[in-house]
Amino acid sequence: MTSNAKARSAARLAAVQALYQHEMESSRLIQLLDEFHQHRLGKEIEEDQYNQADQPFFDDIVRGTISRMEEIDELVQSKLADGWTLKRLDKTMLQILRAGAYELVARQDVPKATAISEYVDVAHAFFDAREAKFVNGVLDAVAKDARD
Repeated sequence: MTSNAKARSAARLAAVQALYQHEMESSRLIQLLDEFHQHRLGKEIEEDQYNQADQPFFDDIVRGTISRMEEIDELVQSKLADGWTLKRLDKTMLQILRAGAYELVARQDVPKATAISEYVDVAHAFFDAREAKFVNGVLDAVAKDARD
């Protein structure tokens, strides 16, 4: 993996964390981005060294996902099984799906397979294989609408 690809992977993981924080604390966007720029991206936290992230890419995912949340939520909701709602999803899972859907909808420069694979990898950081397969299935369905 190239250093640029690693930086984008780190940006995706951090974006999911930032979106989770925004969801839980209703953080103002400017404060949220500043906190991640100053204290998280590429920093050591509790003896874990975080990879250097592609900051403009991180900013775009967080800003774009938040600004297009209603559109993204409708798209993700439409891909869930009958009887499932966004409210039933784990909060971290919801942010993974939102960020992945944003990238599929808005970042035509990122290949579809790359975006899906990257968010499946993010899911593996938090969940078991079953949930990662769920991310793959939902984002694949989103990609069919967003890219085809």
